[in-house]
Amino acid sequence: MNQALTNNYNPMVALINPSNNKKLIPQDNGFTDGEGGFFPREEGVLRIAPRENYTASFGFQWNKFRETQIDREMKDDFSKERFFKQTNWAPESLKGLDILEAGCGAGRFSQVVLDNTEANLYSIDYSDAVTANYKNNHHHSNRFFLCQASIYEMPFPDNSFDKVFCLGVLQHTPDFKKSIKALVDKAKPGGEIVVDFYPIRGWWTKLHAKYIFRPFTKRLSHEKLLRYISANIGWLIKAYFFFDKIGVGKVVNRFLPICDIKGTFPSNLTPEQLKEWAILDTFDMFSPEHDHPQRISTVAKWFREAGADVTFAGDVRYRDDRINSAVVRAVKKK
Repeated sequence: MNQALTNNYNPMVALINPSNNKKLIPQDNGFTDGEGGFFPREEGVLRIAPRENYTASFGFQWNKFRETQIDREMKDDFSKERFFKQTNWAPESLKGLDILEAGCGAGRFSQVVLDNTEANLYSIDYSDAVTANYKNNHHHSNRFFLCQASIYEMPFPDNSFDKVFCLGVLQHTPDFKKSIKALVDKAKPGGEIVVDFYPIRGWWTKLHAKYIFRPFTKRLSHEKLLRYISANIGWLIKAYFFFDKIGVGKVVNRFLPICDIKGTFPSNLTPEQLKEWAILDTFDMFSPEHDHPQRISTVAKWFREAGADVTFAGDVRYRDDRINSAVVRAVKKK
């Protein structure tokens, strides 16, 4: 959000103080509710939440790897393909709509929406990743509103958005069910909500290096954890592909402390990009405070309990059917 947008903000969606529901109005360097509540604009972003909180690891990683997964920088359409496959939205159908993005990170999907549609995008993230997103996407300031805020305390009234999406985020929130309710609340009656998440596939889901080591690695400083990963990523990548080549990768690689390269990465990365993505995603695997995978059927049930009709609950495949994501789509009841 640039200075002009801060001082002359006139969106279709109102801004409120989530603590008292009072309307926010622009003021120098931020917004006020007129009753003593003030939220600053810092580094281009409205800050409803404190800069540091339980999501600090995400702020660290996305400001460190700001351009790593951005299609524009990769000269690829990997995030674009994932977004439109998972949402099942046609770009032209989004013209003029108000869309909420919960958990924007460095803005890989913000960039997809802003570069490929004519929608108005309202993006939040609880972490300081919003600083990276601002740097990546601020040139779209005429229809892009960016805010650091909790999914449980968003600065928008209920029933505000035509579309809502939350990709790669819900498993990292403290209360998955409550997070779904928060998303449904912000959608207009008849509005669509789309989420993806880490799924529970069976009893073996948590029999994995991530869940074995995370209780220890998430307590390390971000700098130390990143150093450990960076120092060992070379042999870990070689081991990953060696076990895959001899046909035991599906079992052995579960216990290797590295992210799932073949199951989540585009296949056309250069060696340098592959290393960077592997460091980033392995850090993302071991650093978060919360990691709560769910069964697809459970997530669908929570949507129905929150007042939405589920239109799809299952797996979505993309990149030549090589990559698979658990997705739920729902429409808020009128």
